[in-house]
Amino acid sequence: MRTVGRICERDVIFATRETTIQAAAKLMRHYHVGSLVIVENANGRCLPVGIVTDRDIVVDVNALDLDQAVITVGDIAAAEVATVREDADLLETIEIMRLKGVRRLPVVNAAGELVGIVSIDDLLKALTGQLTEMTHVLTRERENEVQARR
Repeated sequence: MRTVGRICERDVIFATRETTIQAAAKLMRHYHVGSLVIVENANGRCLPVGIVTDRDIVVDVNALDLDQAVITVGDIAAAEVATVREDADLLETIEIMRLKGVRRLPVVNAAGELVGIVSIDDLLKALTGQLTEMTHVLTRERENEVQARR
């Protein structure tokens, strides 16, 4: 069984609640990512407490002409962040995304620490690979039937 921990991106770009929108946008541009996980340090553990996307910045800050040097990611992030455990299977992860209406989820370990991020694109790629494997099974089954009839 494939788990989300096996397909997620482990190199997560993150920020704290105090990071300004301007600094967040620069991080996104520098690392070519569309989101930042907002974290807080709790006893040496990196815990996800939010997520901010490029769309959040455009809709919540730019469209309202707010000062990007003053507004922080903590000001615009949702109060609750949806996460998924690294041992969750792919269908469970898709269900969380569907229920929460999100396209990206921070991936956490059993202690709730940030270990990765998974996007709908990651899931589609993994599932496409699994579906392709299923077509190979069907093809092989047909070949076996033909061989058996000879």
